Amino acid sequence: MLNPQLNKHGELQHLLSIEGLPKSILNHILDTASSFVGISDRDVKKVPLMRGKSVFNLFFENSTRTRTTFEIAAKRLSADVINLNIQASSASKGESLLDTIDNLSAMHADMFVVRHAQSGAPYLIAKHLQDSGQSHVHVVNAGDGRHAHPTQGLLDMYTIRHYKKDFTNLTVAIVGDILHSRVARSDIHALTTLGVPEVRAIGPHTLLPGGLEQMGVRTFTNMDEGLKGVDVIIMLRLQNERMSGALLPSAQEYFKSYGLTPERLALAKPDAIVMHPGPMNRGVEIDSAVADGPQAVILPQVTFGIAVRMAVMSIVAGTQA
Repeated sequence: MLNPQLNKHGELQHLLSIEGLPKSILNHILDTASSFVGISDRDVKKVPLMRGKSVFNLFFENSTRTRTTFEIAAKRLSADVINLNIQASSASKGESLLDTIDNLSAMHADMFVVRHAQSGAPYLIAKHLQDSGQSHVHVVNAGDGRHAHPTQGLLDMYTIRHYKKDFTNLTVAIVGDILHSRVARSDIHALTTLGVPEVRAIGPHTLLPGGLEQMGVRTFTNMDEGLKGVDVIIMLRLQNERMSGALLPSAQEYFKSYGLTPERLALAKPDAIVMHPGPMNRGVEIDSAVADGPQAVILPQVTFGIAVRMAVMSIVAGTQA
């Protein structure tokens, strides 16, 4: 079956998931992003790659940071950006979602950046555009349910490559709420595709989904054991509302077992880097001394995210079905 993200020439026409994308496309995105790092509105004129194109930010789920970085990225590419904050509701699903897409397509949209609480919504939109003869409109997934967050996965890969240069000799640990994390899924697919020999998942049994071993991941419920000798630590955000449920006893207990402290960080390699997709819960998943310390690269991740999203949008916008 053809990958719905690729056109008949094997070029990226939508970015829906990292899963199933070849290594060559991931590297092409990362290489393209490196040419955009450092471009800012202050010191460089905008890049005209998307002049005359309309990008609709279609957020059915709140995310100020992701929406803002997509908006900045599109504007730096000279695109016209329209932000639509459509709160998740029963009317935002199924047929009504596609009605929304049809109405916006009639306004000459060239690209939809979609964030949705339902897994698979961006795929549904891409298929609908294809079936209704609108294959010139591109879809970028900005996070769907528990499924995928491909641009976050790509900016994480860019950050790792920036600091570690080569993927093929690394041990990477992903720590925390892997069960609910679309970032973790995207990171795992990207890391294994790019040749990382050892990917570890660390967390309590209740937050480690089944099937990780089949994805090539080693699982650990003991944080100290899992962090030994790692090169990269990716801490995941824990949503506080999940703390009081059956999955976890309390935020304090979680921090005691799985919080990244300076003592735990010392178990990793001396030059290990610490990453976090944000926003952070300080004192829950990460100690402030680590978050603000010399090994943390959390703010550079945000900066690189703009360049990676510029790369994705410019590559996708340049291909035709």
